[in-house]
Amino acid sequence: MPEKKSCIFNWSGGKDSTLALHYALQDPTIEIRYLVTTLTDKYNRVSMHGVREALLIKQAESIGIPLYQIRLGEMPDMETYDEAMKMHLSKFKAEGITHSIFGDIFLEDLRAYRENKLAEIGMEAIFPLWKKDTKLLIDEFLNLNYKTIIVCTQQNLESICGELITRSLIDKLPVEIDPCGENGEFHTFAFEGPVFKQNIDFTPGEKVFRTYNAPAKTTSDSDSPCSHSTLSGFWYCDLIE
Repeated sequence: MPEKKSCIFNWSGGKDSTLALHYALQDPTIEIRYLVTTLTDKYNRVSMHGVREALLIKQAESIGIPLYQIRLGEMPDMETYDEAMKMHLSKFKAEGITHSIFGDIFLEDLRAYRENKLAEIGMEAIFPLWKKDTKLLIDEFLNLNYKTIIVCTQQNLESICGELITRSLIDKLPVEIDPCGENGEFHTFAFEGPVFKQNIDFTPGEKVFRTYNAPAKTTSDSDSPCSHSTLSGFWYCDLIE
């Protein structure tokens, strides 16, 4: 029996994180010690996704893996973000954790960034979804009876903010929109499916538009709080527990 890899899992609470976790939990060589999530301290919400801490906690409790929160200021610059992450990663390394798992799919520059930062402290990255076809991934997600709601979109996708992801919705997306939102087009909150021991109850609240003065950078569902698209505006659907 091969020695298990001691891992953290970078948990955004969205569909790609959920499917990556689904895969990781089926791998006998992987032991997940923590779900790691960055939150914007000012708002007490998951960075970029805008989901309340209380719902994040419910997810972790339902999954049954300890939640580790990394608290950051609003819109930190990359230097501040990198310093904070290095501090926390060093703590994990001191606990004997050797690997960090991500839900990224095809963004090469983001993968290289993650791998380089981990290598600085002697850790390695695992990408369970890497290079899989995003249309097939969303089909698999739905076939496994997972459910997820869109909680954040770029400003041109207001019409789908607050909608449940279904095959019908995916089929109606413009051709330039990735089915998994891998280019940062939208972010989600997963609330039902095999990794959850109990469904996560919530009520959709108001929808708001926010703008950010942030540099362009590619992003994914398991993003950093510094990684915004070139669009400066985002729609958010609040979820109330």
